[in-house]
Amino acid sequence: MTTANAASTANTANTANTANTANTASDPSRLTAVVTGASSGIGRATAQRLVADGWRVLAVARREDRLEQLAAETGCEVLGVDVTSDDSVAGLVERVGDLFGGALNSVVHVAGGALGVEPAAEADLDKWQGMYETNVLGAVRVTRALLPAVRASGRGDLLFLTSVAGHEAYPGGSGYNAAKAGEHMLAQALRLELNGERIRVIEIAPGMVRTEEFSLVRLGDAEAADAVYDGVEAPLTAEDCADVISYALNAPHHVNLDLVTLRPLAQAAAHRVARHQGV
Repeated sequence: MTTANAASTANTANTANTANTANTASDPSRLTAVVTGASSGIGRATAQRLVADGWRVLAVARREDRLEQLAAETGCEVLGVDVTSDDSVAGLVERVGDLFGGALNSVVHVAGGALGVEPAAEADLDKWQGMYETNVLGAVRVTRALLPAVRASGRGDLLFLTSVAGHEAYPGGSGYNAAKAGEHMLAQALRLELNGERIRVIEIAPGMVRTEEFSLVRLGDAEAADAVYDGVEAPLTAEDCADVISYALNAPHHVNLDLVTLRPLAQAAAHRVARHQGV
């Protein structure tokens, strides 16, 4: 094949792929999802994975420039949303109505994060409040706002990306432990409150995950962030977590994964990690 013919074939394929994406983006038969915290890390990987699985995805986060990059790469819909703001979340509800006709299959709560490692005796209350606002109240705010649309779908999911930190305390983790434990209990209570409805409540709780921002944001220093993973050959990746989320959401709807804990092989508990041992 000549270079010119190869280029022509590639252009034709790209045009066809673009057309296919455009045609399927508004297909009402496809499952629909809102993914929060989609500008980076696990949220971004989850949005990418669900689009690849054939879902119609509305990816939301505060950083709109990163969302636009995600949209260009995947064809998903995007919206700048701050989960700590009632007005911002009201805009999300309006967008869900416009895109999906007010019926939404899944809400994937990834927005959150950790701030600091101070012991409780030296707690920075601004950091504690920030973690509670995003991990707990943000998840409550989005759930409350979008639950009518999830109910309207007739096949609903509320999936919470929590952490082993919500199940196991460790020194220096008290603020994040408390926030993620709060989100864990939110999921537990919702499962009881929604029992009898066609809505699954799923919790995915990862252990050590290496993403580009989590430890850097928490510790504020690249060297300290790198030290978290020192000697661990294969920490979890954002894509590993997205794989599990994808499995949970795509499982037959009578199958509910109440709680999935996933860790890298090197990690036996939040505070016990095998380092420099080839795992």
